[in-house]
Amino acid sequence: MNKEELIHKVAKKTKMPKTTTTVILTIIMDQIEQAVASGKRATFVGFGTFFPRKRPARNGRNPLNGKTIKIPAKTVPVFSPGKKFRELVNTEKKK
Repeated sequence: MNKEELIHKVAKKTKMPKTTTTVILTIIMDQIEQAVASGKRATFVGFGTFFPRKRPARNGRNPLNGKTIKIPAKTVPVFSPGKKFRELVNTEKKK
């Protein structure tokens, strides 16, 4: 599912115009991005948590020439699914 498909499904279920649904979804996504970018967590009980995780600097290998390169430390966004979400996905695979 992509953003447009999500907007279509939410608009249909809520009977709101797609333009309104697009604005709301965009605001929600922006707020999650801003929270994680500022080092905070965005938690949605049952669904999951978005949070920043620090990756340490490490050595890697250039695939073109095999030389060792230094990969700098960085912070990356991470999503950890909630219990309800994990159980739903696990149940769906069994069917």
